Amino acid sequence: MSKKLARSAIALGSNMGDPQGILAASLETLAQTPGIILEAKSSWYRTKAIGPPQPDYLNGCAILQVEMLPQTLLATLLAIEQKFGRVRQEHWGPRTLDLDLLLYDGLILNDPNLQIPHPRMYERAFVLVPLAEIAPDWIEPVSGRIIQHLLQEIDSSDVHLVKDEQPTITLPSLAAEIP
Repeated sequence: MSKKLARSAIALGSNMGDPQGILAASLETLAQTPGIILEAKSSWYRTKAIGPPQPDYLNGCAILQVEMLPQTLLATLLAIEQKFGRVRQEHWGPRTLDLDLLLYDGLILNDPNLQIPHPRMYERAFVLVPLAEIAPDWIEPVSGRIIQHLLQEIDSSDVHLVKDEQPTITLPSLAAEIP
């Protein structure tokens, strides 16, 4: 008999090293982790850092189907952060990888080491913009409101979609060749 899968939302962020490469590799690591199925991932968004002066962040969200308790999922996320060189030195300081557990089905949990829903997700456009992209109708269990409505209540003007970088092709001007 198989265990029931829980639907979970996580936020991802990086502003050190190669953020896009680190975020992509961390998603691949999650997808290869036993008990986790990667259901969806958002686009990447460039955002200003909160806290001390530091480079802009690349942020996104992912929806996971998990066959583990929230505390086990949190431990897994923290282990993946460490694998990618995360060192916790400064509150809100720069980081190679930040993985936050945002939502776990409709669970409300207030443990000393884990709060679900994430206590500050409501005020963070860098979380709500990518989350609304992949789970706009997810009901946040504390307010009973859907994610896209929570997003409408905050300023998201500093959250910028990162377009896939394509090489720029410069064509020679033909005008000079026309007699």
